[in-house]
Amino acid sequence: MLKTPAYAAASATSPLAPHTIERREPGPREVLIEILYCGVCHSDIHQARDEWGGSIFPMVPGHEIVGRVARVGAQVTGLQPGQHVGVGCFVDSCRTCPQCTAGEEQHCDFGMSGTYNSYERDANHRFDRSRPTYGGYSTHITVDQDYVLRIPDGLPLDRAAPLLCAGITTYSPLKRFGVTAGHRVAVVGLGGLGHMAVKLAVAMGAEVTVLSSSESKRGDALALGAHHFAATRDPATFETLAKSFDLIVDTVSAAHDYNAYLSLLKFNGAMVLLGIPEPSAVAAGALVMQRRTLTGSLIGGIRETQEMLDFCAAHGIASDIELIGIDQINEAYERMLRADVRYRFVIDIASLRDAA
Repeated sequence: MLKTPAYAAASATSPLAPHTIERREPGPREVLIEILYCGVCHSDIHQARDEWGGSIFPMVPGHEIVGRVARVGAQVTGLQPGQHVGVGCFVDSCRTCPQCTAGEEQHCDFGMSGTYNSYERDANHRFDRSRPTYGGYSTHITVDQDYVLRIPDGLPLDRAAPLLCAGITTYSPLKRFGVTAGHRVAVVGLGGLGHMAVKLAVAMGAEVTVLSSSESKRGDALALGAHHFAATRDPATFETLAKSFDLIVDTVSAAHDYNAYLSLLKFNGAMVLLGIPEPSAVAAGALVMQRRTLTGSLIGGIRETQEMLDFCAAHGIASDIELIGIDQINEAYERMLRADVRYRFVIDIASLRDAA
């Protein structure tokens, strides 16, 4: 076992602090990765503070991991030491259910093994509850080769890290609904997810409108490539834009009125929820009268995530980030809660190695 420096939450009320974990030497089909950068997702806060329940402590968060291969097992193919790679939101799954065999491992019937706050699997791919997973706020991670992603040349490594969550979370529904030239897409919210949705939808050829409650986001939205911006605090927005969009990508996790946004969809349009706010009533008429769809989406499988990375490299897309040292992580959490980041924090893991 490898003694590995990390930052962990000891409990739901504890700040993150230096901690040491053990990583295993790579097995025959496994890869030991030296972590270079790790993005900071809002779900890190939810889980480190046990806001969703069932958190496993001590917890080492982080599921937007970019690094380089340090060592590989004897049966590993297509990966070699020094290669730049990534690890996203999960590190294993049952591998045999219909979703896993279809490349939709994130919807595994038996639950995916999250990169952190979850459990490793045994030789039969069942959860081993004696072996919790630990994430990317650490210097190394050992992962089965089937769950390792290749970072294409040309992507800046620090700005590529959030693509492993924010990038695939927004790419997947855009791809599923066939967004291309001629489509009108609205993005609700301009944060870590929303800014990626704008970049990706524009690259796919769509006419993109950002819908935000904050007028201050107008300049950023247009700078990111959006064609239009509308302030949702203005009631006239919902009248002016009624039946305007083929697809709405809703990234907001605060409670809001779905019915108002559904009214902005054209006939046969779809609204995709990426955030998980408090429950909100949906009027059947908002769906029935114009044959609209209200659905949700959760990250993407390994195959689709690799496709997203290749797409981003081909179109020069990466996340807008603020690079921080590991000692700034608790401050970063508080700033995220105030929406004080444009648009994703990324930890330079060299700061953790230097401090160890």
